[in-house]
Amino acid sequence: MTSALKNCQNQAATELASFIHTNAPVMVLTGAGISTDSGIPDYRDSNGNWKRRQPVQHQEFMQCASTRQRYWARSLVGWPIMQRAQPNAAHDKITELEHLGLLSVIVTQNVDRLHQKSGSTSVIDLHGRADELVCMSCGFKEAREFMHARCANLNPALKNVSATAAPDGDADLEMDFSDFDVPGCPRCSGILKPDVVFYGDNVPRPRVEQVFDTLANSRGLLVIGSSLMVFSGFRFARQAKQAGTPIAILTQGRTRADDLASIKFDAPITPLLTAIQAP
Repeated sequence: MTSALKNCQNQAATELASFIHTNAPVMVLTGAGISTDSGIPDYRDSNGNWKRRQPVQHQEFMQCASTRQRYWARSLVGWPIMQRAQPNAAHDKITELEHLGLLSVIVTQNVDRLHQKSGSTSVIDLHGRADELVCMSCGFKEAREFMHARCANLNPALKNVSATAAPDGDADLEMDFSDFDVPGCPRCSGILKPDVVFYGDNVPRPRVEQVFDTLANSRGLLVIGSSLMVFSGFRFARQAKQAGTPIAILTQGRTRADDLASIKFDAPITPLLTAIQAP
Protein backbone atom coordinates (compact mmCIF):
# COMPACT_ATOMS: atom_id res chain seq x y z
CA MET A 1 0.00 0.00 0.00
CA THR A 2 1.35 3.42 -0.93
CA SER A 3 1.72 6.05 1.77
CA ALA A 4 -1.04 8.13 0.16
CA LEU A 5 -3.48 5.21 0.26
CA LYS A 6 -2.51 4.38 3.81
CA ASN A 7 -3.06 7.97 4.90
CA CYS A 8 -6.45 7.99 3.19
CA GLN A 9 -7.40 4.73 4.92
CA ASN A 10 -6.25 6.00 8.31
CA GLN A 11 -8.27 9.19 7.86
CA ALA A 12 -11.36 7.17 6.95
CA ALA A 13 -10.78 4.89 9.95
CA THR A 14 -10.53 7.94 12.20
CA GLU A 15 -13.79 9.32 10.81
CA LEU A 16 -15.56 5.99 11.25
CA ALA A 17 -14.22 5.60 14.79
CA SER A 18 -15.45 9.12 15.57
CA PHE A 19 -18.92 8.25 14.24
CA ILE A 20 -19.07 5.15 16.44
CA HIS A 21 -17.84 6.85 19.60
CA THR A 22 -19.96 9.97 19.12
CA ASN A 23 -23.14 8.00 18.48
CA ALA A 24 -22.65 5.02 20.78
CA PRO A 25 -24.46 2.77 21.26
CA VAL A 26 -24.63 2.15 17.51
CA MET A 27 -26.78 -0.52 15.89
CA VAL A 28 -24.82 -2.37 13.20
CA LEU A 29 -26.53 -3.86 10.14
CA THR A 30 -24.32 -6.23 8.16
CA GLY A 31 -24.73 -7.84 4.75
CA ALA A 32 -22.93 -10.29 2.49
CA GLY A 33 -19.96 -7.99 1.91
CA ILE A 34 -18.61 -8.59 5.39
CA SER A 35 -18.32 -12.33 4.79
CA THR A 36 -16.60 -12.36 1.39
CA ASP A 37 -13.18 -12.35 3.08
CA SER A 38 -14.28 -15.59 4.76
CA GLY A 39 -14.71 -17.21 1.36
CA ILE A 40 -18.49 -16.82 1.09
CA PRO A 41 -19.45 -15.15 -2.22
CA ASP A 42 -21.97 -12.33 -2.42
CA TYR A 43 -24.86 -11.98 -4.88
CA ARG A 44 -24.51 -8.41 -6.12
CA ASP A 45 -21.88 -6.27 -7.84
CA SER A 46 -20.80 -2.75 -6.94
CA ASN A 47 -23.87 -1.32 -8.68
CA GLY A 48 -26.27 -3.51 -6.73
CA ASN A 49 -27.00 -5.76 -9.72
CA TRP A 50 -27.11 -9.56 -9.61
CA LYS A 51 -23.79 -11.28 -10.35
CA ARG A 52 -25.46 -14.64 -10.95
CA ARG A 53 -28.94 -16.14 -11.10
CA GLN A 54 -31.20 -14.98 -8.31
CA PRO A 55 -31.49 -17.24 -5.25
CA VAL A 56 -34.34 -19.69 -4.82
CA GLN A 57 -37.79 -18.19 -4.32
CA HIS A 58 -39.89 -19.31 -1.36
CA GLN A 59 -43.03 -20.23 -3.30
CA GLU A 60 -41.05 -22.04 -5.98
CA PHE A 61 -39.23 -24.08 -3.32
CA MET A 62 -42.49 -25.00 -1.61
CA GLN A 63 -44.52 -25.78 -4.73
CA CYS A 64 -42.01 -27.40 -7.09
CA ALA A 65 -40.34 -30.75 -6.38
CA SER A 66 -37.75 -30.18 -9.13
CA THR A 67 -36.71 -26.91 -7.46
CA ARG A 68 -36.13 -28.75 -4.21
CA GLN A 69 -34.13 -31.40 -6.05
CA ARG A 70 -31.92 -28.72 -7.59
CA TYR A 71 -31.60 -26.85 -4.31
CA TRP A 72 -30.53 -29.84 -2.22
CA ALA A 73 -28.25 -31.32 -4.89
CA ARG A 74 -26.38 -28.02 -5.27
CA SER A 75 -26.42 -27.50 -1.52
CA LEU A 76 -24.82 -30.92 -1.02
CA VAL A 77 -21.79 -29.49 -2.83
CA GLY A 78 -21.94 -25.85 -1.69
CA TRP A 79 -23.01 -26.07 1.95
CA PRO A 80 -19.75 -27.63 3.30
CA ILE A 81 -17.87 -24.56 2.04
CA MET A 82 -20.14 -22.27 4.03
CA GLN A 83 -20.13 -24.62 7.01
CA ARG A 84 -16.32 -24.55 7.20
CA ALA A 85 -16.08 -20.76 6.82
CA GLN A 86 -14.48 -18.90 9.70
CA PRO A 87 -14.91 -15.31 10.87
CA ASN A 88 -12.51 -12.81 9.35
CA ALA A 89 -10.88 -9.76 10.92
CA ALA A 90 -13.93 -7.59 10.19
CA HIS A 91 -16.17 -9.89 12.25
CA ASP A 92 -13.56 -9.86 15.01
CA LYS A 93 -13.39 -6.04 15.05
CA ILE A 94 -17.17 -5.83 15.39
CA THR A 95 -16.99 -8.29 18.30
CA GLU A 96 -14.32 -6.11 19.89
CA LEU A 97 -16.45 -2.98 19.51
CA GLU A 98 -19.45 -4.82 20.94
CA HIS A 99 -17.48 -5.95 24.00
CA LEU A 100 -16.33 -2.35 24.51
CA GLY A 101 -20.00 -1.34 24.84
CA LEU A 102 -20.00 0.79 21.68
CA LEU A 103 -22.62 -1.28 19.85
CA SER A 104 -26.19 -1.98 20.88
CA VAL A 105 -26.99 -4.96 18.65
CA ILE A 106 -25.59 -6.52 15.49
CA VAL A 107 -28.39 -7.14 13.01
CA THR A 108 -27.18 -9.34 10.17
CA GLN A 109 -28.81 -10.13 6.87
CA ASN A 110 -26.39 -13.05 6.56
CA VAL A 111 -27.34 -16.58 7.56
CA ASP A 112 -23.77 -17.83 8.10
CA ARG A 113 -23.56 -17.32 11.90
CA LEU A 114 -20.03 -15.89 11.56
CA HIS A 115 -20.75 -13.07 14.01
CA GLN A 116 -21.59 -15.67 16.65
CA LYS A 117 -18.52 -17.73 15.76
CA SER A 118 -16.44 -14.61 16.28
CA GLY A 119 -17.81 -14.21 19.81
CA SER A 120 -20.53 -11.60 19.36
CA THR A 121 -23.44 -12.20 21.70
CA SER A 122 -25.97 -9.46 20.84
CA VAL A 123 -26.88 -10.65 17.35
CA ILE A 124 -30.23 -10.71 15.53
CA ASP A 125 -30.24 -13.07 12.54
CA LEU A 126 -32.68 -11.05 10.45
CA HIS A 127 -33.00 -13.68 7.73
CA GLY A 128 -32.59 -16.71 9.99
CA ARG A 129 -29.79 -19.25 10.16
CA ALA A 130 -28.71 -21.68 7.46
CA ASP A 131 -27.34 -24.31 9.83
CA GLU A 132 -30.80 -25.37 11.01
CA LEU A 133 -33.78 -26.89 9.19
CA VAL A 134 -37.47 -26.68 9.92
CA CYS A 135 -40.29 -28.90 8.66
CA MET A 136 -42.91 -26.80 6.93
CA SER A 137 -45.66 -29.21 8.02
CA CYS A 138 -45.04 -30.17 11.65
CA GLY A 139 -42.41 -27.65 12.78
CA PHE A 140 -39.77 -30.28 13.52
CA LYS A 141 -36.26 -28.77 13.68
CA GLU A 142 -32.84 -30.34 13.29
CA ALA A 143 -29.27 -29.41 12.47
CA ARG A 144 -28.68 -29.16 8.74
CA GLU A 145 -25.82 -31.66 8.86
CA PHE A 146 -28.29 -34.53 9.38
CA MET A 147 -30.18 -33.66 6.19
CA HIS A 148 -26.94 -33.56 4.26
CA ALA A 149 -25.89 -36.93 5.60
CA ARG A 150 -29.19 -38.42 4.41
CA CYS A 151 -28.86 -36.72 1.01
CA ALA A 152 -25.33 -38.08 0.61
CA ASN A 153 -26.43 -41.61 1.47
CA LEU A 154 -29.35 -41.49 -0.94
CA ASN A 155 -27.40 -39.86 -3.78
CA PRO A 156 -23.89 -41.39 -3.86
CA ALA A 157 -23.34 -40.20 -7.47
CA LEU A 158 -22.71 -36.66 -6.16
CA LYS A 159 -20.05 -37.79 -3.71
CA ASN A 160 -17.10 -36.62 -5.80
CA VAL A 161 -18.77 -33.75 -7.67
CA SER A 162 -17.13 -30.35 -7.24
CA ALA A 163 -18.33 -26.87 -8.18
CA THR A 164 -17.63 -23.22 -7.48
CA ALA A 165 -19.14 -21.93 -4.26
CA ALA A 166 -22.14 -19.62 -4.50
CA PRO A 167 -23.78 -17.53 -1.75
CA ASP A 168 -25.67 -19.05 1.18
CA GLY A 169 -24.49 -22.64 0.73
CA ASP A 170 -25.39 -22.83 -2.94
CA ALA A 171 -23.03 -23.95 -5.72
CA ASP A 172 -22.65 -23.13 -9.40
CA LEU A 173 -23.61 -26.63 -10.47
CA GLU A 174 -25.66 -27.40 -13.57
CA MET A 175 -26.68 -30.98 -14.31
CA ASP A 176 -29.72 -33.23 -14.52
CA PHE A 177 -31.22 -33.24 -11.02
CA SER A 178 -34.33 -35.25 -11.88
CA ASP A 179 -33.03 -38.42 -10.17
CA PHE A 180 -31.92 -36.67 -7.00
CA ASP A 181 -33.67 -38.20 -3.99
CA VAL A 182 -34.75 -35.55 -1.48
CA PRO A 183 -35.56 -37.01 1.96
CA GLY A 184 -38.53 -35.64 3.85
CA CYS A 185 -39.03 -34.78 7.49
CA PRO A 186 -38.02 -37.71 9.76
CA ARG A 187 -41.17 -37.13 11.81
CA CYS A 188 -43.92 -36.56 9.22
CA SER A 189 -42.26 -36.79 5.76
CA GLY A 190 -43.04 -33.11 5.16
CA ILE A 191 -40.88 -30.59 3.31
CA LEU A 192 -37.68 -29.66 5.11
CA LYS A 193 -36.42 -26.13 4.50
CA PRO A 194 -33.46 -24.20 5.90
CA ASP A 195 -34.69 -21.98 8.72
CA VAL A 196 -34.01 -18.87 6.66
CA VAL A 197 -36.14 -16.29 4.91
CA PHE A 198 -36.05 -17.15 1.22
CA TYR A 199 -36.67 -14.47 -1.38
CA GLY A 200 -40.40 -13.82 -1.71
CA ASP A 201 -41.03 -14.65 1.95
CA ASN A 202 -41.33 -12.22 4.87
CA VAL A 203 -39.16 -11.73 7.92
CA PRO A 204 -41.22 -12.76 10.97
CA ARG A 205 -42.93 -9.68 12.37
CA PRO A 206 -41.67 -10.12 15.97
CA ARG A 207 -38.10 -10.11 14.65
CA VAL A 208 -38.73 -6.94 12.65
CA GLU A 209 -40.24 -5.25 15.71
CA GLN A 210 -37.23 -6.30 17.79
CA VAL A 211 -34.91 -4.55 15.32
CA PHE A 212 -37.07 -1.42 15.23
CA ASP A 213 -37.05 -1.33 19.06
CA THR A 214 -33.26 -1.70 19.08
CA LEU A 215 -32.89 1.06 16.51
CA ALA A 216 -35.11 3.36 18.57
CA ASN A 217 -32.78 2.85 21.55
CA SER A 218 -29.58 3.35 19.53
CA ARG A 219 -27.96 6.67 18.76
CA GLY A 220 -26.55 5.68 15.37
CA LEU A 221 -26.86 3.12 12.57
CA LEU A 222 -23.81 1.62 10.88
CA VAL A 223 -24.41 -0.39 7.70
CA ILE A 224 -21.55 -2.70 6.70
CA GLY A 225 -21.34 -4.77 3.53
CA SER A 226 -24.92 -4.40 2.35
CA SER A 227 -26.31 -2.77 -0.77
CA LEU A 228 -29.66 -2.53 1.04
CA MET A 229 -31.37 -3.40 -2.23
CA VAL A 230 -33.65 -5.76 -0.31
CA PHE A 231 -36.39 -3.93 1.58
CA SER A 232 -35.97 -6.10 4.70
CA GLY A 233 -32.76 -4.18 5.46
CA PHE A 234 -33.44 -0.87 3.73
CA ARG A 235 -36.49 -0.14 5.92
CA PHE A 236 -34.22 0.30 8.95
CA ALA A 237 -32.10 2.90 7.18
CA ARG A 238 -35.28 4.69 6.14
CA GLN A 239 -36.60 4.60 9.71
CA ALA A 240 -33.29 5.90 11.07
CA LYS A 241 -33.41 8.82 8.65
CA GLN A 242 -37.00 9.65 9.59
CA ALA A 243 -36.07 9.57 13.29
CA GLY A 244 -33.01 11.79 12.80
CA THR A 245 -30.61 8.97 13.73
CA PRO A 246 -27.20 9.40 12.05
CA ILE A 247 -26.32 6.73 9.47
CA ALA A 248 -22.86 5.62 8.36
CA ILE A 249 -22.35 3.17 5.49
CA LEU A 250 -19.24 1.09 4.84
CA THR A 251 -19.80 -0.81 1.60
CA GLN A 252 -18.00 -1.06 -1.70
CA GLY A 253 -20.21 0.36 -4.41
CA ARG A 254 -23.66 1.87 -4.53
CA THR A 255 -26.34 1.27 -1.92
CA ARG A 256 -30.05 2.01 -1.87
CA ALA A 257 -29.53 4.31 1.13
CA ASP A 258 -26.63 6.44 -0.09
CA ASP A 259 -28.76 9.58 -0.07
CA LEU A 260 -29.88 8.86 3.51
CA ALA A 261 -26.40 8.47 4.98
CA SER A 262 -24.60 11.03 7.10
CA ILE A 263 -21.28 9.57 5.94
CA LYS A 264 -20.39 6.93 3.34
CA PHE A 265 -17.18 4.92 3.04
CA ASP A 266 -16.83 3.25 -0.37
CA ALA A 267 -13.86 1.10 0.52
CA PRO A 268 -12.78 -2.49 1.24
CA ILE A 269 -14.41 -3.46 4.52
CA THR A 270 -11.80 -5.46 6.42
CA PRO A 271 -8.83 -3.05 6.02
CA LEU A 272 -10.88 -0.04 7.06
CA LEU A 273 -12.58 -1.69 10.03
CA THR A 274 -9.37 -3.18 11.39
CA ALA A 275 -7.65 0.22 11.13
CA ILE A 276 -10.03 1.56 13.80
CA GLN A 277 -8.12 2.10 17.03
CA ALA A 278 -9.90 1.02 20.18
CA PRO A 279 -9.86 3.61 23.01
